[in-house]
Amino acid sequence: MLAPMTLADASFEFRIPEDHPSLPGHFPGRPVVPGVVLLDRVLDAIERASLAPLGALRLPQVKFMQPLLPEQPARIEIESDPQAAARWRFRILRGDEPIASGEVVAA
Repeated sequence: MLAPMTLADASFEFRIPEDHPSLPGHFPGRPVVPGVVLLDRVLDAIERASLAPLGALRLPQVKFMQPLLPEQPARIEIESDPQAAARWRFRILRGDEPIASGEVVAA
């Protein structure tokens, strides 16, 4: 059994390429990475940090604060709740600037 993660135990850097299939329609002429693409990266990061596949999940709280543009570097930081084995908090950052934050909970 793995010990629960603590803040900054899991940090993953990523970039969404300018040719990502979601970008042409979001928004033509000035593409912005869709929130669902960011959340997909968050779930991938949690799965990698947990070293196990995730089951059904819910996202009780998500807040998008800034847009992420294609090719901009970003970082996901994950913190698990030591009181609840299947609850994670996340932040997505561009440098030190928050882009999004929220919570993921096993359903």
